[in-house]
Amino acid sequence: MIVVVSRFRVANGLEDSVRDGFLSRPHHVDDAEGFLGIEAFTDRDDPAIFYLATRWTNLESFERWHGGDDRAKSQALVPKGVELEEGFTELRYLVPIL
Repeated sequence: MIVVVSRFRVANGLEDSVRDGFLSRPHHVDDAEGFLGIEAFTDRDDPAIFYLATRWTNLESFERWHGGDDRAKSQALVPKGVELEEGFTELRYLVPIL
């Protein structure tokens, strides 16, 4: 298993729109091969910072989804007008110890 964590900061005060977007997400990723689950978080000290953690059976499954059309469809559903802080967005790959 691998966990992929995406971190980003909303730059223009539309945090509530992003939060609502995650709560009403269309579940495009749910049927992707190798997908195991998804969780979304905000930073306790800075609610403009979001973390999206997805769990996959392996890195290849994530890369196939991340480079494919289904991810592009999901990205197109980002709430209108949301701007992210340039240079803050980050993708991390976490592998289990056990």
